[in-house]
Amino acid sequence: MNKIVLLTPLLLALTANAGCDTLTAATGTQGGVYSNSPAQSVPSNLEMVSGLKQALELGTDKSTSQLSAVNGFFGNAAIKLLFPPEAQKAENTLRKLGFNKLCDDVILSLNRAAEDAAGKAKPIFISAIKQMSVQDVANILLGSSKDAATQYFRRTTTDQLTSEFMPVIHNSLSKVGATRYYSQLATQYNRIPLTFNKINPDLDAYVTQKAIEGLFYRIALEELNIRSNFASRTTPLLQKVFGYVQKKTNS
Repeated sequence: MNKIVLLTPLLLALTANAGCDTLTAATGTQGGVYSNSPAQSVPSNLEMVSGLKQALELGTDKSTSQLSAVNGFFGNAAIKLLFPPEAQKAENTLRKLGFNKLCDDVILSLNRAAEDAAGKAKPIFISAIKQMSVQDVANILLGSSKDAATQYFRRTTTDQLTSEFMPVIHNSLSKVGATRYYSQLATQYNRIPLTFNKINPDLDAYVTQKAIEGLFYRIALEELNIRSNFASRTTPLLQKVFGYVQKKTNS
């Protein structure tokens, strides 16, 4: 019931136009986006929208910056790229035959390629944030899902991320030696007698998919953190908006 009470004025005030001028007129906000007056402890519509967008900009910036750094993928066990599933048997076989360094080189190269591509995601996320509808904002802030923003990004950015990542991944795999290492590995394995399931040396699609999955995983962690952890709300606006939303959604 509390969600409906908050959601209704938000949608009624903003459906016609989600621009800042309309929001200001509809909410009567004076003197900028944020007000710390005790009489205005309930966020205005403009504060709700601005607070969410600020949170998402900070969260996606932090996620892309961390993952595009050296060891952003390789040093994170939760998202570290390993051999493709169809090649893991080959990896085990080759390691038993003494090709440990070759296998290690492949894994390191896959992760370096993912790290190289991650930085390309930032402008795509910023564009998706700017294009948010009023309904998107309401669903993300007031819905029951704790990863609603991450789901929004999955829905609106996956195709573009794939298009942007694929050529970067392709070039990165070549640059860091992954293509060469993996081709050598595939050649070595495919030469072994009685290996009927040969390895396809094409890595581009696999690394692109895993890089995007790792990015969404990191964004989901940031989203959960700001929803549940007061210390992560680093501005007065974030404290006001997410404190209020946390109270409403938990009541």
